[in-house]
Amino acid sequence: MTPITFSLATCECVLASDLDSCYKLTANHLIAMDETAKPLRIPPEMAIYAEKHEIFDLVQTLVTNLMVDKPEDPIQYLIVLLKRGSVEVPRVMLLGPPASGKRTVARKLCEHTQVIHITDSNILQEDTDLTKKALQYKAKQQEIPCDLWIKLIQQRLSKIDCVRRGWVLEGIPQTREEALSLQEAGVAPNHVVLLEAPDAVLIERSQGKRIDPVTGDVYHVTFIWPEDKEVVQRLERQKTVSEEQLVAQLMQHHREVHALRKTYRNCLKGIDADQPHVDVFDQVLTYILSRHCSVAPHTPRVLLFGPPGSGKSLQAKLISQKYNIVNLCCGELLEAVSADVTNMGELIKPYLESGQQVPDSMVLQILTERLSRLDCTTRGWVLHGFPRDLEQAEKLQESNFIPSRVFFLEMTDDVAIERVTLRSIDPFTGEKYHSLYKPAPSPEVQTRLQFNPKDSEAQLLRQLKEYWANASSLQDLYPEAVHINADQDPHTVFESLESRLVGRLQNDA
Repeated sequence: MTPITFSLATCECVLASDLDSCYKLTANHLIAMDETAKPLRIPPEMAIYAEKHEIFDLVQTLVTNLMVDKPEDPIQYLIVLLKRGSVEVPRVMLLGPPASGKRTVARKLCEHTQVIHITDSNILQEDTDLTKKALQYKAKQQEIPCDLWIKLIQQRLSKIDCVRRGWVLEGIPQTREEALSLQEAGVAPNHVVLLEAPDAVLIERSQGKRIDPVTGDVYHVTFIWPEDKEVVQRLERQKTVSEEQLVAQLMQHHREVHALRKTYRNCLKGIDADQPHVDVFDQVLTYILSRHCSVAPHTPRVLLFGPPGSGKSLQAKLISQKYNIVNLCCGELLEAVSADVTNMGELIKPYLESGQQVPDSMVLQILTERLSRLDCTTRGWVLHGFPRDLEQAEKLQESNFIPSRVFFLEMTDDVAIERVTLRSIDPFTGEKYHSLYKPAPSPEVQTRLQFNPKDSEAQLLRQLKEYWANASSLQDLYPEAVHINADQDPHTVFESLESRLVGRLQNDA
């Protein structure tokens, strides 16, 4: 029977897919238990807690480490991992052609991050049966078989120092075959750095290399020269490599580099090595310390504020359509509930018919019930029309409906008056028009246009006064809110919103 081999990449994809869908599948199973039950409500604090503490990323990292390190005692291994404070350790592959500066960068990187520096030479210094077998090939000037070489690498990386502190593989892998074999063996880097430079520069560097036999540090007569005179005196020339041999090595690198790029395309960064080594190291370190974009499921929870006429409804509609999140207008939600034959509908109907404000307690009860439904919990929501003041906003937060993004659409009162008081509707078609921005297409349509009494200037001025009276306290409650100029083309406003909407916020904890 042929054994089935899973690469780590496959395991991570399955893990990501399973975790991403687990929440929704669980909810679907709960619904299936009782088809006659009320719409499923999911506590909002579940998603907030998971995002705040990055639970998805934590679980994914723990399982990935288990698959890579394969400890004999998984429970104890996870306990040690969690006690360490950070469950992620650097796992870096530093690749590049000969003379690109891999050794210099790798040494500085290990000094800075305290990770273990792994090279082909120190792998062969291990006193094991595998190493002895590999050295027999070297003694006969034969190439070490790929499967044996991969086992040697696995053997070194499985040692406790690499597991706890992380590692930098210098110049490994060199071929696509090695890269794929490492993947199948579960050796997966967090970051891959590819140093690049023109062949002419590399040839010049190779000819000027000097080695410190005591420390193994690499220097160059032109580019990197030690300040210590004692070090200068003991420098030795590198073992002679003819220009023809170097060119052959460069050609071999060029043949393999495209496949290596493809293999590690999700975590590889190319860095120009034809610049001062300090600048090269700074760029490598910055990349190594960066975190890749999380694949954790993100549920947008968006609040839109703005004076009447600022375009909240339109922007909410555009956001909802593009990102498939639930568009909730508080006023429309109240009207929909009042139209239903329910106790709550009967309670709020008199307020709406008389034009009075529905009590906050009723509005909050209706909103929390709607925001707790499965579609809002799994897809996210964009809410506008509520809260209108500080007290309502605080009650919304107390109910654990905490927005992940807050936007204030800003415009002057003069623009708001122009936008609102000049708009009208065709009662025959339901089409909306505006005297300046979208005039009626014909005199016939113009004669039948109707203006909403709620859009009168007197009514609007009262609404504007109420909005500005509460705007400052709402802005204080949401200090990280983004302020958008709404006095511009609606699609330009949407682009500004969208640029700040996509992706998760950084966790500062």
